Amino acid sequence: MGRIAIFTDDPGWHGKQLCRAFSARGYSASYVSLTECRIQVEEGELPLYIPEFEEALPDAVFVRGVPGGSLEEVVLYLDILHALKILGVPVYNDGHAVERSVDKGMTSFLLHQAQLPTPTTWVMRDRDAILKIAEQELEEGRHLISKPIFGSQGEGIRKIEKKTDLLWLSHSRGVYYLQRFVDCEGEGYSDWRVFVVGGKVIASMRRRGMHWLNNVARGASCESQQASIVMADIAIKAVAALQMSYAGVDIICTKEGGYQIIEVNSIPAWKGLESVCEINVAEILVDDLLRQLI
Repeated sequence: MGRIAIFTDDPGWHGKQLCRAFSARGYSASYVSLTECRIQVEEGELPLYIPEFEEALPDAVFVRGVPGGSLEEVVLYLDILHALKILGVPVYNDGHAVERSVDKGMTSFLLHQAQLPTPTTWVMRDRDAILKIAEQELEEGRHLISKPIFGSQGEGIRKIEKKTDLLWLSHSRGVYYLQRFVDCEGEGYSDWRVFVVGGKVIASMRRRGMHWLNNVARGASCESQQASIVMADIAIKAVAALQMSYAGVDIICTKEGGYQIIEVNSIPAWKGLESVCEINVAEILVDDLLRQLI
């Protein structure tokens, strides 16, 4: 029986779904925290220590979470993902994909380089300069979003609508990330989650909320809707631009009739998606990963 490592500190519902899918295909899966892994350059030992895989490295690794921490700690976790790939172990998504997506500044840069629609964004250390930009944007009638460079599920995100809001303009360890707010079409607040696996859209849904943050974790309602051909193409190209095996791409349909990519998540949740779509995401992800072992 093949053996899979699922990197996570909180297996929960998603971990159980993955374990079931791997088991159905003849593989055992073990939850492993990256905090317990290490690089060890010792004669006669595996170059990586992974709990429960002391005698042999896993056949493949599924990344369900990368812990936060100091720069040195995060670099170590990513080094382990990179090392596994160098050693020939398929990593899903791999370290480079995780790096590109968790760093919102690099995500914005790469999407722009790929000529994909993404909001105007500024990333810098200079507080005076970022305040000057923000004041100019507000004077011209535009709202802004301040985000932490690293983060998910809407944590640490603030909307800036007036100059007094600039008092709350925060930074991520001295780095500011500021983005133009995108108004969606229709009434209220809504966006789309388009789930891409192996270069194809497997499902999509529209999320509606009472708040401009439409995360399912924050109470947004979900409805199954098929993404348009144009939206699906944008999502697929976004995942390719960040060189990911799979991702959840968040897109807003703008008041002007266009599209804007808000986020590309390399470790997306899919419980909300499955609640409205007749699809088993874990099985599709597991099949896509196991194809790399053939």
